[in-house]
Amino acid sequence: MHYQADRFEGWVRERISRVEQVMDNWLAPVDSEPTALHEAMRYAVLGGGKRVRALLVYAAGQTCLNNPAGAPAVEAGLDRAAAAVELIHAYSLVHDDLPCMDDDALRRGQPTAHIRFGEATAMLAGDALQPLAFEWLAEMPIAPALIVQAVQTLAVAAGSRGMAGGQAIDLAHVGLGMTQPELENMHALKTGAMLEASVMLGGIVAAASSPQRQALRSYARAIGLAFQIVDDILDVTADTAVLGKTAGKDQADNKPTYVSLLGLEPARELAAGLRHQAHEAIAPLGGAAANLAALADFIVARER
Repeated sequence: MHYQADRFEGWVRERISRVEQVMDNWLAPVDSEPTALHEAMRYAVLGGGKRVRALLVYAAGQTCLNNPAGAPAVEAGLDRAAAAVELIHAYSLVHDDLPCMDDDALRRGQPTAHIRFGEATAMLAGDALQPLAFEWLAEMPIAPALIVQAVQTLAVAAGSRGMAGGQAIDLAHVGLGMTQPELENMHALKTGAMLEASVMLGGIVAAASSPQRQALRSYARAIGLAFQIVDDILDVTADTAVLGKTAGKDQADNKPTYVSLLGLEPARELAAGLRHQAHEAIAPLGGAAANLAALADFIVARER
C-alpha cells in the first residue's frame, strides 16, 4: 500500500494539534477546585507525546466511513474517542511511574507527575482521568448502541483482561524468565490491548462493517506487538534525551523483554515481520487505509 510521506506527515500534525486542542478545551481549568488535582491532570495529559493511540482512532474511523452524510457526527465522535484513549494512556503512565510500580522520575522529558506534585496527588490524577475518559465516550453524538460498544471496548482494554492485567503480570515477573509465548501474552495485554482498542474505537464510531472490523482487529494485533518490541529495542539502543524517559531501565530492573529473550537483531526482524502482517491485514480496505499503513511503518521505524 502506497502513501505520500509529506501528506501523511501533514495529517499527523493536524490530528495531533486537533486532539491536543480538544483535550485542552475539555479538561477542567487549573483555577477550578480542586486546583492542585486539576493542574496535575492537565500536566499528565498535555505534556506532549506521540499521540499514537489518538492517531489510530482517527485513521481507523476515516478508513471505515461508509456514509459521507454522517461525517460531521463521526468526526465529533472520533474527537471524543481519540481524547478518551489518550486520557487512559496518560493515567496509566502516571501510575506506572509511581515508586510502587516502575519508580521513574522522567516522562516525556519532564519530571513525572509524582515528582512534580507528590505521590498522593499523582495517584488521584490518574484515578480522575479514568472516569473522565468514559464520560467523554458517553457524550459521543453517535447511535447509543455504538456508544455502548465503545465503552465496553475501552473498559475491557484498560482492565484486568487488558492493560492492568498485563502490568500485574509484568510486575510479577521482574527477575524471572519468560518464554516467548508468555512474553507475547503479557504484552498483548499490557500494551497491545489499548492499541487494539484505539483502532477498534475508530471503527465503532464510524459504524464499520463486519469485514472492516475483522481487518482492523488483525491489523491492530500486529501493530500492538510490534509497538512493544520496538519499545524493548529502544530501551537498549536509544538514550534518555531521545526517549524522554529513562533509557536502559528494563535491563537495569532485570525485566524480561524481546531483546533479552531473542537478541537485538531477531527482535528487529520480528518487528519488521509484524509490520508486513499489518499491511496485509488492511490491504482489502484499499486506499482508504493509507494512514493506517503509514502508522504501522511509523511504529516500527520510530526512534523514541
